[in-house]
Amino acid sequence: MGVNVILKKRMDELDLTQDELADRCNQALLEIAGRPGDMSSRTIRNLLNGTTRRPIGRTCAALERVFGCPVADLGFHTPSTMQHPPEGPVRRRDFIVATTGTAASAVPLGKQRRSVSMTDVDRASAGMNKLVEADDRQGGHRSLAAAAIDGRAKILELQQRNASESVRRALYALAAEYTTIAAWACIDLRELDTAQAHLHESTTFAGLSQDSATGMRVWINVAMLAYQRKNWPEQLAAAQAANASKAARRDPFFSSMGRVRLALAHSSLGDPRAAKRALESAQETLRKAAPDERPRWTAFYGPAELNHLAAVILNRNGEAAPAEAMAHRALAKIPAEFQRNRALATCQLALAQLRQGEPERATETAATVFQTMDGAPLPGRMRTLIGDFHRDLFRLAPSTAYARDWADRMREEWSRV
Repeated sequence: MGVNVILKKRMDELDLTQDELADRCNQALLEIAGRPGDMSSRTIRNLLNGTTRRPIGRTCAALERVFGCPVADLGFHTPSTMQHPPEGPVRRRDFIVATTGTAASAVPLGKQRRSVSMTDVDRASAGMNKLVEADDRQGGHRSLAAAAIDGRAKILELQQRNASESVRRALYALAAEYTTIAAWACIDLRELDTAQAHLHESTTFAGLSQDSATGMRVWINVAMLAYQRKNWPEQLAAAQAANASKAARRDPFFSSMGRVRLALAHSSLGDPRAAKRALESAQETLRKAAPDERPRWTAFYGPAELNHLAAVILNRNGEAAPAEAMAHRALAKIPAEFQRNRALATCQLALAQLRQGEPERATETAATVFQTMDGAPLPGRMRTLIGDFHRDLFRLAPSTAYARDWADRMREEWSRV
């Protein structure tokens, strides 16, 4: 008698507890024989500790259905009458009929797809992280949205296979994150109706995942979409939901992220005092955050990005000089690989300079946005900011040479596909 290390390894790969494996085996017997099995955690324990080395027919059938391989590959001995070659799906089907006494109406075991493990989840996460990196560089674009939807489709296909409860929740979290990337790309492109549809789906997947960080990410995107739609009450409600999330309650990092969204919402509603209080709270809370490992999508947020968002809030509040100072602080710290965020902070700097009566200096600053984006097309959200700058510039200095040069440069950049 000895521990069945092979079975233990396969259970670990699928992140299955003894109770969960027993439940899956009973479900497999229901699919095979039309009635559930009576396997328990004790049954699985005996299989693991070596008490049962030669399982009975029904147990063999259930294990093969769950793991998608012959029981011999799980470290068990079977009678010669129950052995079957791996390449013989007809023999495998006949074996099920013989051991269950019923016609095999289910898919033959030889054709069953393998179960999903955390290894599959990690592989899918790596693919998602590449999309996040692409967004950091260029911002939202159609190829990014399409790649995210394709990634989500692959995740949902994995959901159709056998998986433990924890693996299934992780897959739903990934489905939510892929869909949120697609939504965010559409927000950046200002394709707002499509973004809304994606966020509705993201909310469902995030709820099924029971992952608080994923749920918070969705609420932040809902708040950003509401801002783009100029739906200020919905922006505030989404920011409040993010701020009240379990992730925000547990981690000062996420709490800061939620509070700055409250500040942005209050500034949209024309309440500068409430916006300033929320912003100061976000800054204080972030200082308390430990440098823990967090999801890849959070890499954009930190003191530099908080300074950028502070510049946005102060510009909206009509405080151009403090907004300029915050934009300078942001640009001093935002990493070079975050091209889109550096370009957005530069837009805020140019707007702050323009609103202080320095149009020529502001125009020089605004022109560096195109250098920062390094030839990449400007996302729709950034075009809106540049458009705001353009209108204000021509209101203040319509006949200057630098304004005309700016207009020529903008037409050239606008023509990029």
